[in-house]
Amino acid sequence: MKKRLGSYPSVRVEGDGRGVVSQAGAVLLVESVRKSGLDTAISAALAPWRRPQAVHDPGKILLDVALAVALGGDCLANVAMLRAEPAVFGPVTSDPTVSRLVDKLASGGERALVAIRTARAEVREHVWRLAGEAAPDADGQVIVDLDGVLVLAHSEKQDATATWKKTFGHHPLTGFVDHGRGGSGEPVVALLRPGNAGSNTASDHITAAKLALAQLPKRFRRGRQTLIRTDSGGGTHEFVAWLAQRGRWLSYSVGMTITDAIHQAVLTVPASAWTPAVEPDGEVRDGAWVTELAGDCLTGWPKGLRLIVRKERPHPGAQLRFTDADGIRLRCFATNTIHTPIAELELRHRQRARAEDRIRAARATGLRNLPLHDAAQNQIWLEIVQIALDLLAWMPMLAMTGNARLWEPRRLRLRLFSAAAQLVSTGRRRILRLAKHWPWTDVITDALDRLHALPNPG
Repeated sequence: MKKRLGSYPSVRVEGDGRGVVSQAGAVLLVESVRKSGLDTAISAALAPWRRPQAVHDPGKILLDVALAVALGGDCLANVAMLRAEPAVFGPVTSDPTVSRLVDKLASGGERALVAIRTARAEVREHVWRLAGEAAPDADGQVIVDLDGVLVLAHSEKQDATATWKKTFGHHPLTGFVDHGRGGSGEPVVALLRPGNAGSNTASDHITAAKLALAQLPKRFRRGRQTLIRTDSGGGTHEFVAWLAQRGRWLSYSVGMTITDAIHQAVLTVPASAWTPAVEPDGEVRDGAWVTELAGDCLTGWPKGLRLIVRKERPHPGAQLRFTDADGIRLRCFATNTIHTPIAELELRHRQRARAEDRIRAARATGLRNLPLHDAAQNQIWLEIVQIALDLLAWMPMLAMTGNARLWEPRRLRLRLFSAAAQLVSTGRRRILRLAKHWPWTDVITDALDRLHALPNPG
């Protein structure tokens, strides 16, 4: 009997393989780019930055970097993984050319940013139409979550400073469209800020909200079809007043700090005025109640603002705060939504926690660090990250069903994009043959069939 040498088989490895494609599952992203028209839109937007007789199109270069980031890359040089597979990704330019384009766009300032953002907004509207009932606007309302993200820096970069968590880096303000329980979410703003930028800086929230709203179809600028949702960082007088001025077409649900006035008001609420909180399935949330406050605690806030408080028994081991009352944790938010039970409003605001999932996905997709030195360059990087996250949201929305629509970037890379394939040429056709034994080959082929069935743009 031959003696075993370990738990795994020993194989001989050689580096001269031919006709093999790695990251073959990324053809899902390539087809999503084609069907959405993103390649055409970005190319047209960046046409002013293309030199006469240039070989490589700036739009294609930027999309190549975004695809590399979607596949797990965290720097410009990772575009090399696309360059190695021209059969899937086409011709990919050199690293110096990529760097020069980013420098050129960074020097273009606001003009370059507006060009990229406008192209993304146009494509987003088209993708939502293609998605139909799977689109985030299918029920007639769109929810945008604003939240700050701390991005650590491990070297001296422009605007990298000490943060409020005693780390060192930047503090971008981001926004995501919530796809609800049946989907993920997509980015609509990533505003680069120094590390010492405040969590409750009203001017930054206003700027981020304007940029986020500009990414939405114009039809959502009427009838309160758009909801802006934030944590207590957005609960400032200036930002809430800005939201209230647009109250005819904009709804808001903004977390508020528990002030002494609110704390005292909660203590005077009779037990009969508290309503049980609810779960998404309609069941009562155990140990949680909600009520609406009125009176002096609303003084100084815009007319029409409703102040809703939730009290809840903390989970075992949770640390109480000085704003908690009688061993009960308090949460508070403001909204201008009327004719809706306060338990439903509280549930809607509590679901803002899904923004944390979007931030986790962004950290896994190029936002773990900002790889460039200058702030203008890193703002371009944030635009690239958003394009990558757009593709990672649009592809499942257009091509996947069931639980697969909820897969986050890491799972998509592990199960779908990392699949290997054999490239076969027959006649004038090239066929990508995925490994038959791969557990998710059927998921990839079914998704590609749905993408192929979509109409071509234009």
